[in-house]
Amino acid sequence: MDWPTIGGTAGNSHYSPLDQINRSNVTGLKIAWSFDTGELGGLETTPIIIGGTLFTLTPSQKVIALNAADGKLLWKFDSSIKGTGPDRGLSFWTAGTNSKEERLFAGIMNFVYALDPETGKVISSFGQGGRIDLREGLGRDPDHQSIALTTPGVIYKDLLIVGGRTPETLPAPPGDIRAFDVHTGALRWSFHTIPHPGEPGYESWPANAWKTAGAANNWAGMAVDQERGIVFVPTGSAVPDFYGASRLGNNLYANTLLALDAATGKLLWHFQGVHHDLWDRDFPSPPLLADIKRNGKLLNTVVQTTKQGTLFLFDRTTGKPLFPIEERPGASSSTPGEIASKTQPHPLQPEPFAPQTVTEATLTRRTPAAHEWAVKRLHEIRNDGSYVPLSVGEDTLVSPSFEGGAEWGGSAFDPKTGILYVNANNYASIGALAVHTTESPGRRTYLSQCSVCHGDHRQGSPPEFPALLGITSRLTTDQVSATIHQGKGRMPAFPIQDKSLNELLSYLSTPSDAIARPRVSEEQSSSAKLPSEEGNAQYTMTGYRRFNDPDGYPATAPPWGTLNALDLASGKYLWRIPLGQYPELAAQGMPDTGSENYGGPLVTAGGLVFIAATNFDHKMRAFDKTTGKLLWESTLPFAGNATPATYAVNGRQFLVIAAGGSTMNPRGPLGGVYVVFALPK
Repeated sequence: MDWPTIGGTAGNSHYSPLDQINRSNVTGLKIAWSFDTGELGGLETTPIIIGGTLFTLTPSQKVIALNAADGKLLWKFDSSIKGTGPDRGLSFWTAGTNSKEERLFAGIMNFVYALDPETGKVISSFGQGGRIDLREGLGRDPDHQSIALTTPGVIYKDLLIVGGRTPETLPAPPGDIRAFDVHTGALRWSFHTIPHPGEPGYESWPANAWKTAGAANNWAGMAVDQERGIVFVPTGSAVPDFYGASRLGNNLYANTLLALDAATGKLLWHFQGVHHDLWDRDFPSPPLLADIKRNGKLLNTVVQTTKQGTLFLFDRTTGKPLFPIEERPGASSSTPGEIASKTQPHPLQPEPFAPQTVTEATLTRRTPAAHEWAVKRLHEIRNDGSYVPLSVGEDTLVSPSFEGGAEWGGSAFDPKTGILYVNANNYASIGALAVHTTESPGRRTYLSQCSVCHGDHRQGSPPEFPALLGITSRLTTDQVSATIHQGKGRMPAFPIQDKSLNELLSYLSTPSDAIARPRVSEEQSSSAKLPSEEGNAQYTMTGYRRFNDPDGYPATAPPWGTLNALDLASGKYLWRIPLGQYPELAAQGMPDTGSENYGGPLVTAGGLVFIAATNFDHKMRAFDKTTGKLLWESTLPFAGNATPATYAVNGRQFLVIAAGGSTMNPRGPLGGVYVVFALPK
């Protein structure tokens, strides 16, 4: 039994009909074999397993093939490019069950390679010398574009359909969805997520925005209905993420679930989950195709989870929602030049699987001092609910956090029961905007490109986003430049070059900002200048910040991470349990806090839900899929921020997870190990 795509099926069900490992014997699971890549991690990769061979990637994006029964290395492909950032898997194409014509597609930074699965050698007839460059064909100068295939493309007949990860700030390429011929690498069709003149949705942007606007890209993955020939594509926000004066309008097709004709790229239907996004509320997960029974009728649906902790369910063919969606008034923006959308869509059912609000009653009680601090801090923050635009010089609470809710790991669906399993992050974030009009050129570049993560004064938001003060005393100029151009971890590559690069490096070498910016009053912000003709935003986000207590734990009440079981037919939750632990808190008698988690679940016919994902306890767990009871757990060498896969070779069922440590927890250890479990022979 193979696992031919990272989602298990073309519809991303994360379901396996294997039942050799089941409720009655799961406690007997042992490590069957492991493979250490010898590299430091951040692995977010789900292997694919085909015909007894396991295909996957190392942390530096070398492609490897292993014997799936014993872990023996069969071959390794090294492109000579040191890949950085997440790379969540590979794509496999075959001409048919009786054909030996097969291809393995690997996204390595901005390139896609076609490899022979038997040997790992490049298929030179594909593209130019065996690869295509995703920077090309976007209507922009390729040398000044940054795009990487962090989630593998999907296969439909003889097409490889891809999106790509882009920067979160301008300049960023448009998020075109493209289909390439699997044989030649030739572009077969392209869908413009930032519409061109004459295309539907063009009116939802300023005139000619397609020439300069960026992103609205698919980075989370896609799903394909092979029978109906439909590819479902969730997109992210347009850039800049938090200030949209340069992109006024609803911005179709950013933050949109697209249903495209997989053969032609023609738009069949769409649903925009956030209008004119000002909160980085990308659709963060691959869609999932689910057939459910309601009132005796079989419904073919597509499921889309969100960072907001909500879930949308649509008829696959028509786009009709299966539960009501209500457009509710949204808050206006106080930032000059910004016009927030008047309404935002809210699903009335199912209820959210992550907290939408924070009140005194939902603050931490980990210690009396932590609770007292949280109450005081809550009253200092603007806390007016969902879809409140960030404002200048004032902190705004965002719940769930900028990281979700749901995240890139996706959900799992059991076709036998109609139950969806989704994990969630349950903490809150804080955001604000800063105004800048008279900065040095290097600082202007920093504020427009870097401050969203590293803070408006290089202070960072440790441990997730390191401070950059003194960076040039720790790294050489060449090392800093390489990180800017290649990216690292969550950081994408940035096409900052020549004079702008030198000015940025000069600013980074200064010990501190010459003038510390004071908090800006509403009167001051209302008189500030608007974006210049060059498109340099005058308002930037001051950095991703967690609503954490002074000890670094979430300032909201646990559970801070959960695993949820949802009946898709009724829209009702069957159970919800904490997912993850902080080992030091568990030792103090607080084992059920849940924790931040990345990577999704796997459900099997053996009655089990397997999931790793948790950042701090490094555990792989198995739960009873009916009750949510913990049945088994095993400690991994590093955090398993990935989604597991299961397969069978010679009648024996295996379970594999990538353990590389968490880039969201830099204090934790990093590695690059694939751990495979099975029942003893």
